[in-house]
Amino acid sequence: MDNPNYRSGFVAIVGRPNVGKSTLLNRVVGQKVAIMSDKPQTTRNKIQGIYTTDDAQIVFIDTPGIHKPKSELGDYMMKSALSSLNEVDAVIMMVNAEQRRGAGDNFIIDRLKTVKKPVYLVVNKIDQITPDDLLVVIDQYKDALDWQEVLPISALEGNNVEELLSELVGKLPHGPQYYPDDQVTDHPERFVVSELIREKIFQLTRQEIPHSVAVVVDKMSRQNEQKIHVQATIIVDRPTQKGILIGKGGSMLKKIGTLARQDIENLLGDKVYLELWVKVVPGWRDKSSALQSYGYRKDDY
Repeated sequence: MDNPNYRSGFVAIVGRPNVGKSTLLNRVVGQKVAIMSDKPQTTRNKIQGIYTTDDAQIVFIDTPGIHKPKSELGDYMMKSALSSLNEVDAVIMMVNAEQRRGAGDNFIIDRLKTVKKPVYLVVNKIDQITPDDLLVVIDQYKDALDWQEVLPISALEGNNVEELLSELVGKLPHGPQYYPDDQVTDHPERFVVSELIREKIFQLTRQEIPHSVAVVVDKMSRQNEQKIHVQATIIVDRPTQKGILIGKGGSMLKKIGTLARQDIENLLGDKVYLELWVKVVPGWRDKSSALQSYGYRKDDY
């Protein structure tokens, strides 16, 4: 990297669950790296999306929604979200234009008061409201913190996303390109594969509690030049959930597998043979040993 004017850095995205953080990340990176679901708190790990141009590189850290924890898993997610704020060059606080400022937002703003780096207020989902309503939303937040900028966007439609990126790049320090041009996330493929499977579970089993599902990719190996064999286990809390996930005559599991396979094939650029199993582990969310074996490790926060 010979460009002395190259800028690079790390940007954390925080916000109440379900404000559109993953949607923004996916738009910026141009691929599905963070799973999307309209159920809150689907992002558990710090999925990083990497945006690279000839002049700059932004490494986005998509933190789990900051919220008051209710279980060991919740506690892990909370610590993970807060720890990342001390290691970045800028923070985006994202709010949903359709929601009034609430206790959850105040809780986050309170945590952001100690952050020394630029904090941007990004008001998402402006495609859903009128310009007058937007002014009311901005008004609720404008004095809450010393914002670097207040930027209204639509992550879904793409409005103002380029402007947001150029604002961020303008304030980043001069620095090296951390990742290769074609790399979009620092998570191993197994992790992204498990997230894609989890996304399909949420989409297809609306009524069930998504938090009681973990997906472990047991094996990823190349069968031959054309095909990759993926074996994954879906972990649930209760036998009833297992029944719902398998469905009548295996129909639900088949649907989940078909949709996930298509996304995994797009991700890996190869044909995929996907095998899914469902396993009941009662109370896994409150067992430290289970959390660790399913990929939520203490040293991740």
